[in-house]
Amino acid sequence: MAAYDRDRATTTDLRDPGTASGRELLALLNEYLPQIRDGARQADREGAFPAEVFEGLRSSGVLGATVPQELGGLGVSSLHDVCLALRTVAEADASTALALHMQLSRGLTLTHEWRHGDERARALAGRLLRGMGSGEAVVCTTVKDSGGGRVVTRLHPAPDGGWLLSGRKTLASMAPIATDFVVSARVEVAGVTCSAAAVLSRGTPGLSVLDNWDGLGMRASGSVDVLLEDCPVRQEDVFLRGPVGERDDTALAGQTVSSITMLGIYVGVAQAARDHVVAELTRRSGAPGAGVRTLLAEIEARLHALRTTVAGTLVVADHLAYGFDGDPLERGRRMMFDFQRAKLMVNRLAPEIVADCVTVIGGASYSGSHPLARLSRDVRAGAFMHPFTYPDAVEWLSEAALGGPKD
Repeated sequence: MAAYDRDRATTTDLRDPGTASGRELLALLNEYLPQIRDGARQADREGAFPAEVFEGLRSSGVLGATVPQELGGLGVSSLHDVCLALRTVAEADASTALALHMQLSRGLTLTHEWRHGDERARALAGRLLRGMGSGEAVVCTTVKDSGGGRVVTRLHPAPDGGWLLSGRKTLASMAPIATDFVVSARVEVAGVTCSAAAVLSRGTPGLSVLDNWDGLGMRASGSVDVLLEDCPVRQEDVFLRGPVGERDDTALAGQTVSSITMLGIYVGVAQAARDHVVAELTRRSGAPGAGVRTLLAEIEARLHALRTTVAGTLVVADHLAYGFDGDPLERGRRMMFDFQRAKLMVNRLAPEIVADCVTVIGGASYSGSHPLARLSRDVRAGAFMHPFTYPDAVEWLSEAALGGPKD
């Protein structure tokens, strides 16, 4: 995908926002980048969530950026611009960007529920969005069950006609400051096991946010576990989905919108590594040798491929999400297909770029206090982000390329 300036093609490469609201979001974020960058090393070493940074982002309106303007937010809906914002933050600190993604992506998906869901879904989404728009609500979404999924989080009928929620969620980024939680669960409806998302406030009885995050990378993201012990949930505070295991390709569009902007985080990490290398080589006396020049050229080429792949994919995703009026099944399949191809490239190219940067710097980077050490650990997180991990992505992409499932 390319744009044109005076009849000359200019490649879209995730550098400039495409909307007025996207420019406003970037302007707000730029005020906090020095603080984020200055605190990144210590937060990483201590595994400490940057609560002060997020308090500033909340008070300035950043945490309500993807909430519609009529509900108090900035009204950023462009996936490209949200991804660019995350890339910009990730250049300063990937952990902060990952936590910020939780709030921004939830604004995008809740907005879809508010505009297109049934009456109950619209009311629930609207309530959360208004809280996010005012700065009062910080919403953490928990998907993955702890313990490798051996114990599934479930909703059970409560005597008062509502539900009781029990389970344990892991990798709940931004949970240390969350005021509300959207928890993926299973529930029996008319004898059928269905997926659901239960909404709970932080003060709900039985809900505990643990302090147990000790990740290899993304150490300041606050990706802790959330324990749920018979937490009461009202009937109207549950988003009901379809039967578990039933294939619904329309849902792929929502999954794409929820996760595709995370690609910007790993573009930002790769960019930060490259910028560090260029700054270091510039400071050194004398011209770099042939081997270093070769590596630097490879870094430049891979980074260009990374930025243009992600940016082009996002341009198409924005069209399919907001401008496509065809078959919803086709839209979902096309969005996920493009997303997974781009994600596979990001998960390959971004670590390669950072690894080459480590090679250029040499032994000095093999220290826990070196900036490239943190970037090397953080960039690996992309491979574990859903949807999909590598084995599932390979299966999904190959099946899609061959024309879908065979009988």
